[in-house]
Amino acid sequence: MNELDVVLRTGEFISKETVKAHLVHAGIGKGDRIIVHTSLKKVGWVSGGEQAFVEALLETVTADGTVVMPSQSSDNSDPRHWMMPPVPEEWHEPIRRTLPAYDPHLTHLRGMGKVPECLHRHPETVRSPHPAHSFIAWGRDSAEWMRDHPLEDSFGEGSPLGKMYGSGVKILLVGTGYDSCTALHLSEYRAPGLQTYRDGAAMLVGGERKWVEYDMADLESDDFPPLGLAFEREHPEAVTRCKIGQADARVIDMDLLVDFGVEWIALWREKKKVSMVEKRGK
Repeated sequence: MNELDVVLRTGEFISKETVKAHLVHAGIGKGDRIIVHTSLKKVGWVSGGEQAFVEALLETVTADGTVVMPSQSSDNSDPRHWMMPPVPEEWHEPIRRTLPAYDPHLTHLRGMGKVPECLHRHPETVRSPHPAHSFIAWGRDSAEWMRDHPLEDSFGEGSPLGKMYGSGVKILLVGTGYDSCTALHLSEYRAPGLQTYRDGAAMLVGGERKWVEYDMADLESDDFPPLGLAFEREHPEAVTRCKIGQADARVIDMDLLVDFGVEWIALWREKKKVSMVEKRGK
């Protein structure tokens, strides 16, 4: 969808003040801690684009609050796992040798969208040090939450998600669904039966660029939408449906969703294991 299409599909004028008013109506206010996932095209044509949207978020929660977004650079990984797109096998080793080391300021955000890219450019934004699965944050908790991010704990207890849990964080989905809800990866890490595979990334180690291998969790976000629907059926009080611009949006209690996700994923993994055993027996 190009910009003209977005303009034509926008029914009413949207400005930064429009977005701020909608955020307040959704229950977002001063001092709130929020993790945000946004499809700006779904919001509609906004005067000032992603800058206006980011400023609306920051001015609404103020410096007393915290705004977090995923800032993943997933192509800083072993090319043998790449599927979108795959590359020739003879390129794998040259890529491992030449891929630039992760730099929190220079490394791009892959597939995250215009809003996180804009927040990344803010001079007060802090980015976590994970080479492939980083987060960015602005506000009161940014330095503490982003300070450490263990290589083998992309979305677990030592990650920014693990630090955010228990802090009253609100998940804000704007024009996106549960398949974009990164917080549910914490549920995957906490649920029994997590499996891993060997991955790698280019990093600076002691000031020298090196290819470093590590164990990465095997994650399956395709199952997040039915998980989210089940959560809303059982905990309607934990979800506020609203509009941000013309996008359908949700504000969700992160802790309740993560706790529910742990139980849901544990049951799903057990069912999957039983199904695989039954198939082998046939």
